[in-house]
Amino acid sequence: MQNFKIDINVDLGEGVGNESQLMPYISSCNIACGGHAGDAETMRKAVRLAKEHGVKIGAHPSFPDKENFGRLPMEIPSVVLYKSIKKQIRDLLCVLKEEHARLYHIKPHGALYNLAAVDEKVAKTIIEAIKSIALPIKLYVPYKSVIADIAIKNDVSIIYEAFADRNYNADLTLVPRNKAYALIDDSETLFDHVYRMITTQKVKVINGAEIAIKADTFCIHGDHLGAVNLVKTLNANLKTKGIDIA
Repeated sequence: MQNFKIDINVDLGEGVGNESQLMPYISSCNIACGGHAGDAETMRKAVRLAKEHGVKIGAHPSFPDKENFGRLPMEIPSVVLYKSIKKQIRDLLCVLKEEHARLYHIKPHGALYNLAAVDEKVAKTIIEAIKSIALPIKLYVPYKSVIADIAIKNDVSIIYEAFADRNYNADLTLVPRNKAYALIDDSETLFDHVYRMITTQKVKVINGAEIAIKADTFCIHGDHLGAVNLVKTLNANLKTKGIDIA
């Protein structure tokens, strides 16, 4: 039997306040760093909890749009977006330096993540911001995405990510949040969704087809209603199947 090892990541520092409950069941976290949520204090709290639980730390930059929680696309000049992303990452790096911790990865948030998957201009802006940091940082990206291709061409290390708590369209884009079936709320359905992706490298999309996908890290949104129970149950069920989480 093939041995599988996967990462479970959660978005944190977004004002929900459930970080301490989530940390025991995840292996990496994406910390909001001021674009859609977060400030120095929330970053510091999340970093300290991550260190305590041995969880890998990532930056979670967004469009600079707290009003809409970074979930709506913004039409802003590339240079403005570049400066915002770079500042968000550097703000977290300052906290990490104070707390003697290291940055493992970067994962864009919300509309920025979704646009970078299909929009070359946005993807290039993110890659340039990451390269300017000049650190060996990994980038969480969707499989077969524009940003994945550009990252590879620019020698930026990538880790393919899939979403445990979201349904997919046939083109591997996420079902929009305004659709009733966008989110997966049932813990057993969520486990089946993830287990299929791990063991078959396929995802069952909304039209019932199974589409090829690759992922080494799986995300559950920290602001998802019931996130703690979903993560706890997923962790337990995967371990029951002999799948390592690290």
